[in-house]
Amino acid sequence: MPQDRDAQDSEANRFSARAARYARVGAGVSGVAARLATQRLLGRDKTGASDAAALAQMLGGLKGPIMKVAQLLATVPDLVPPEYASELQKLQSEAPPMGAAFVTRRMMSELGPDWRSRFGSFDLKPAAAASLGQVHRATSHDGAGLAVKLQYPDMQSAVEADLRQLDLLFAVHRRLTSVIDTREIAKEIGARIREELDYEREAKHARLYANLLAHVPEVRVPGVHGDLSTKRLLTLDWLEGRKILGFKEAPVAIRNRLAIAMFKAWWHPVGQIGVIHGDPHLGNYTVFEEGGEAAGINLLDYGCIRIFPPRFLAGVVDLYFGLLHDDRERIVHAYETWGFKRLTNELVDILNIWARFIYGPLLEDRVRTIADGVKPGEYGRREAFRVHQALREKGPVTIPREFVFMDRAAIGLGAVFLHLDAELNFHRMFQAEIEHFDRDALAARQAAALAAVGIAASP
Repeated sequence: MPQDRDAQDSEANRFSARAARYARVGAGVSGVAARLATQRLLGRDKTGASDAAALAQMLGGLKGPIMKVAQLLATVPDLVPPEYASELQKLQSEAPPMGAAFVTRRMMSELGPDWRSRFGSFDLKPAAAASLGQVHRATSHDGAGLAVKLQYPDMQSAVEADLRQLDLLFAVHRRLTSVIDTREIAKEIGARIREELDYEREAKHARLYANLLAHVPEVRVPGVHGDLSTKRLLTLDWLEGRKILGFKEAPVAIRNRLAIAMFKAWWHPVGQIGVIHGDPHLGNYTVFEEGGEAAGINLLDYGCIRIFPPRFLAGVVDLYFGLLHDDRERIVHAYETWGFKRLTNELVDILNIWARFIYGPLLEDRVRTIADGVKPGEYGRREAFRVHQALREKGPVTIPREFVFMDRAAIGLGAVFLHLDAELNFHRMFQAEIEHFDRDALAARQAAALAAVGIAASP
């Protein structure tokens, strides 16, 4: 019992110290921002690697939901200086795990005092720890493996504190540069992270993807155990698999097979009903094997699912065909559909730099790697630099909310293809997913699919 009390005291102390840690991060962010502003005023338009490392260290020491914000910032082109993006990309979303005594109390609060009797077994030591919660291995009474995702306590207030820090970072960014207006980006990030707190919604997302991918054998989706789930507790099937990066040196046929599975896992739901898996973290995918050989991927996490209104997907398709056929009118219409305002010919040309980078592999009817000869570490940097330089002269631009996670997910998916060094005809794969695209038909499919799992339709 004294050991339990010590564990409880340790947990209590750790969580009660959260406010102090946020204060330190806030002060650190403000300090780095002040140095950035001073450098700009003195005409030194460079950021120091030491400042970038200091900011990353402060955010990494917090190990809370702000980690998701930090990693997302690193994926938005030129939203932060390159040195900062490089440091933020190194951060790992692994929070210090809750101890056994604390887990026991949390499980009691979610499933009641007899919670243990509802499992065949339950490992109090977490199998994985992330920014909003941790995952425990368990079994059902019939011996089936379960993944039990338990949210850390007080995450609502932690997320709100993180989002206030994000507002500070974005406010500093707007003062230092008028190239990109970040207000809509902040709204979108806030909405998606708040959604991730709702595990009942995540359960609906998992059921939605199970329906969408039921006829895609290369992708497996875990089943949901609703009787063992709450708003802050989610129990799914445990899917055995290996880390996808463990296949970087596999034969090209296997790497291609996994890349095709990733492509279908992402683009099939987009083409069918306009939803994307918006979290590119490699920990959200594992590889399942059949007959001792890699056969496909397990899609594990459903917290960050973005449901787009059909008009936005019409813009995705319009921009693709506009770029494919050099149809300027259709390109402009796509940007307007997405919500870009006050478009000029110069601004359209600038946006096209990034669009041609993102869509590039989909436009060429040939087998190629995603980078096509560009060094992985330089992939996208040249385009981001050109966009930034051009916007300094012709901008600014306000990034529409819905663009944020589509862009983030596309970059994340591209990173997987980079790691696998897959050689595929991405053009034909994409054409197969959008063949016979019709906005009204997609709207009807989306409404039916969302209704089937109890999710409100997009506006």
